[in-house]
Amino acid sequence: MRDHGVSRGVALRAFGVLQREGLAEQVPGGRWRVVRNGQRVDRRALADRVLDVIRDDGLEVGATFPSASVLCERFGVSRPTVTKALEKLEAAGWLSEGGQGKLRTVRALPNGEGRS
Repeated sequence: MRDHGVSRGVALRAFGVLQREGLAEQVPGGRWRVVRNGQRVDRRALADRVLDVIRDDGLEVGATFPSASVLCERFGVSRPTVTKALEKLEAAGWLSEGGQGKLRTVRALPNGEGRS
């Protein structure tokens, strides 16, 4: 701010615009960083990203949901991390309960249609 002669408010508004355009992101400690090309990372909770699988794969209510191992590879995370995310989605009513040898199915669609 000092180098460019702008106020803190102007700098924050500029970073807000850059964030909406996907060019900057807020990091812990109230700081910002510029996102370089090829470095964009979805920082949402894994449960939210896994829920997007329903929409991205065009799954309908009653369809078989991908297994935990498939999701591990797709998101590049460990199995326990995927299991926790799936448990959250089961508790919220999006997916049926899974278990060893038991396939999970879609119970509701993210847009609110088809809730069983």
